[in-house]
Formats: sequence, structure tokens, C-alpha cells
Amino acid sequence: MAEIQLLDQKTIDNIAAGEVIERPASVVKELVENAIDAKATAVTVEIRDGGMTLMRVTDNGCGIPKEEVRTAFLRHATSKIRSVEDLVSVSSLGFRGEALSSISAVGQVEVITKTAGAFSGVSYKIFGGEEQGFEEIGAPDGTTFLVRNLFYNTPVRRKFLKSPVTEAGYVEQIMVHMALSHPDIAFKFIHNSKNKMYTSGNGNVKDIIYHLYGRDVAGALLPISLKGPTVSVDGYVGKPFISRGNRNYESYFINGRYIKSKIIYKAIEDGYKTFTMAHKYPFVCLNIKVEPELLDVNVHPTKMEIRFRNEKELYELLVSGIKETLSHREMIPKAELGKQKKEAKPVLPGKMPEPFEQVRREEHHGDKAAKYTAPETPAEPQGTLKKNTTKPEAKKSVFAGVNYHKDAGKEDIQQMTLNETSLLDEEAKPDRKVIGQLFKTYWLIEYEDQLFIMDQHAAHEKVNYEKLMESFREKKIYSQGVEPPYVVTLSMAEAKVLDETKDIFQELGFTIEAFGGNEFCIRQVPANLYGLKEKELFMELLDSLTADGVKKDPEMITDKIASMACKMSAKGNQRMSFPEIKHLLELLMECENPYTCPHGRPTMIKMSKYELEKKFKRIV
Repeated sequence: MAEIQLLDQKTIDNIAAGEVIERPASVVKELVENAIDAKATAVTVEIRDGGMTLMRVTDNGCGIPKEEVRTAFLRHATSKIRSVEDLVSVSSLGFRGEALSSISAVGQVEVITKTAGAFSGVSYKIFGGEEQGFEEIGAPDGTTFLVRNLFYNTPVRRKFLKSPVTEAGYVEQIMVHMALSHPDIAFKFIHNSKNKMYTSGNGNVKDIIYHLYGRDVAGALLPISLKGPTVSVDGYVGKPFISRGNRNYESYFINGRYIKSKIIYKAIEDGYKTFTMAHKYPFVCLNIKVEPELLDVNVHPTKMEIRFRNEKELYELLVSGIKETLSHREMIPKAELGKQKKEAKPVLPGKMPEPFEQVRREEHHGDKAAKYTAPETPAEPQGTLKKNTTKPEAKKSVFAGVNYHKDAGKEDIQQMTLNETSLLDEEAKPDRKVIGQLFKTYWLIEYEDQLFIMDQHAAHEKVNYEKLMESFREKKIYSQGVEPPYVVTLSMAEAKVLDETKDIFQELGFTIEAFGGNEFCIRQVPANLYGLKEKELFMELLDSLTADGVKKDPEMITDKIASMACKMSAKGNQRMSFPEIKHLLELLMECENPYTCPHGRPTMIKMSKYELEKKFKRIV
């Protein structure tokens, strides 16, 4: 066995840095969090080459007193906590006291800082954990951190970094989360002298969402506000058709801190279940406030993971709140014809802390590559959306856009609502006209100045699904005997799953008995499915349970009922009569959520008369 000995301080610092500093984005995250904790109202982040050659974070916060600058770079030096008891009530973003020590261990760091009451500021340089200089310097109030040549002394770790563009993308994602979680702080992000992000700090989250994600997303937001015994939630959820193939649109913050949580992901996606398609993820921006004593933030060095003592309450509040917010809303997506012209994002003005040491840096370091260039402000968006006043008595909002208003030279993005009666409202019934069937699958419906295209299978499936769910909740699912019984042969694994879930199959309307050996007989099937290949459906349900593992929870039940609804619904390429489709529309009107099938596909889409006339060049 090798001799046991203490590690030297340099090795200790590099091990600690490896836990906290993974890439340039990790540095930016720690420094911006420190700026926020320092009560900054404006923060500028500039990087070059994805942050690998230069990162500069400038804030207008309280600064670091001259006598505490060196101490700030020692391991476990922090102003946020004093004892272990403080860990249960910590409210600041950073508190471990490892950030500056870790950054200086793997980079060339310079900090220029000045407190409000000080006559001059301080410049402190520390490279690879070793002090290089300490001097007084003229500086504005606040702090500027410059981090050059990350991992210069650990080239092996540098090799694991991705391309500059990819690394810059990680930094941009950090800045997006910072802007959404702290709308009262003005943020600027610059990469290679180009302005990539700019927020005003006016406290309006919707302004920030519009600026970051564009009008389509901002126009499809639904406000949400939930309150539980120990948790509250405020923010926005997107209509289901605003979705992505990954979770990049899901942003949520616990007491102002961006984290990742399996329980919250599950709650969000369960809330959207049946509203979105499988493998599609919604847009949400949620600020979740939890009493600090119910959190354990001291789980992971990067503070990206949190444990909840009240996770059941949080899960149930989010699921029920999201479902309630999405229900009874007009959510028919527009049919997009051809590529839409990309809309220029407005730049929100605001005073930002600018880098001030350009001349000094050039003189001392010859760092021309990091020279600051003020970005040009894009031209003001032309034109405004006009409000539709053709139906002042309208009941529901079916479109939300964005209007620009000038106020004291500052742009304020506000919500605008266009009112009109929904196709599925009772008031619309006399005026909607069923034109006919297309491709034996889709129905064309005219109402006012809109053409609606309904998928007969998706619509019928939704009607059947909600009927089955209501019957299941009220214990009103009826069974139909089959004679002779269906006999199925199961493997040992399938027989085990059936034994563990036989009560669920019974609740769905199946009666199944052992028939000797590895055979089982199905004596009764759900009455609604009689004559619709019930044996195949049973095997399909059992196969899915065997593949997924036994999950005796509401999600599994709804999945199986969705499969049953699919089996009993009219299919595509199947003719339906006009009376049948009119009756289906009336049944769809009664649904809790008539706009998507149980698998999240839209039941209908719409196209305006204006859009059609543009395509035919009647309008230029």
C-alpha cells in the first residue's frame, strides 16, 4: 500500500476547483451570483472565444472593502453565513466561499473593486492561486472581475472544453436564467464584442421573455399564480403548441436560484399531460418560493440540486395548477403557410456598468483582442399591431400579441388581446358551417373569417377519452361478457405483471382468470370496446406495463385509458356523415380540453381569410 500523506495546498485547490469550475459558464455563474448578492442593479458580462481567453463581469454593487479583498480569495471565506445553523435559512445565491478560490486556482484573475465610501479602488491580481499584485487604483463604485486563460495551468482539463461557440452558448444560457430569475436587474451579455443579450431591469418578466424568445412565445403565455401552505408559484406557462423537443424552454427558480429538479420536471410535464405530444416539452417560466427551512441547498458543489421536505405538496400544487390554467382556454394553433420572416428582437435600453480599464489593460497587457466595442442598437421595430374591434361582446381571447408603446423615451412591451368568440362556444353554433371532408380524415369548418380544419380521429379520441376518464373516476366503467372467452398465453414475466396489476385491469373493465399453466382467459372486456379487437388491446396494455415496469399510479391509468379511447374512435381514411360530424362538434364543445387529443396532437388548426387572400395575392 502506498504511503498516506497530506496533499499540498496547490493540489487541494485544484481538486476543489474541479468540483465548482467545470467550464467558462461555471465561472460566469459564480461571479454573476456574487454580483447579485452584492445588491447590483446592473451587470455586464463580456467573454471572448467562448470565455476561454477572457471573461469580464462588471457590476455596480456594494464592492469589496480593501482590507477584505485578499480574504475573499481564501477557501471557505464568505460573507453569507457565519455558522452551520445559517445553512438552513440561507437566502443568498452563493454561500460556500469556494467560488473565488476555485476560479483563481485555474485562471489568471484580476479584480478591481471600490466601495461607495472609499476614496479609491483596489486592483488585486492572483494567478493560479498565487498573488501577483495589489495596488490602489481609480475606479467607479462596484466590482469588475477579469478572468483570463481558464485552465492555463491544467491543460488536460482545457482539452475537455468544447468549441468556443458551444461554450459561449452555455454562458448565454446562464445569462438567460439570471435575467428571468432577476427581472429587476439589468443584464448585458457580450461575446466577441457583439451584443447578444440586453435587458432593461424594469421588473417585467414578460418583457424579458419577449426579448429572449420572440413574439410567438410571448403571445402564447398564460399567467399562473398558485398558493399552498408552504409554497407559492408565480410566472407564466405557454400554450401547448409552444413546445420543443428538449427541456430548454422549461425555466424555474427556487427562491431566485435556477436549479434542476426531477420532481419539478415531472410535475410540469404531468400538468401538461394530454395537452402536449409525447417527447415534446412545454415553455414555462416559474418563480417558486419555498420556506428556507424546507430546503437543503447544501447538496452539490454547484448548488444546482436541491432537496425538498415538502416535495409532495409542491408536486401536487404544480400539476393541479398547470392543468387548471390550461383548461377551458382557446388553444387552436394557426396553420403556418411557408416560412415566416424572422422578426428582429427589440433591444431594451438601460444604463449598464461598462468596462472602464481599457487603456490601462492595453498599456500593461497589450490585450487588444479584449478591447471593448460598444454595440450598435438595432433600429426601432416599425409599426404596431392594431386591436380588432369587430366583436366587442366577445367571450374568449384566442390570440395574444405584443404592442409597442412609447413612454418617456423607453419601450414598454404590453399584452394586447384580440377578442372573438371561440368556434366551440355555444354562441358560435348557429354561425359555423361544416363544408365537407378532406382526404376522408379532415373536416373543413367555416366560422366568421376563419377556416378550421378538424382531425376526425383526434377529435373523436378526445371525446371518448374524457368520457372514459369520467366513468373511471365515478366507478362507472361497465363490462361486457365474451363467449367463448379469449385465451392468451403469457410468459412468466407477463404473468407476474398481470398478477401485480389485475385490480387495475378490473377497474378498466377486464375480467381475467387463470386457465392453467401459462394460459389465461379473458371473460369480460370494457363494454365500450366490445367488438374492437379487445384481445389485441389487452396484450398491448400488458406489453406496455411489462416494458415500463409496474407503475401503479394515476399516470399509468391515464395512459391505458388513452389507448382504449384510441381504439374505440373513428380512424383516419374513414368516411363520416355530416350529422355525425356535427354531433361530434357538439360533444367536443363539452370537453374539458377540446383542443388536443390524449396524446397531445391538436384536434384542429385554423387559417384566417386574410392569410388565404395573401397566398392568392389578393392582398399584397
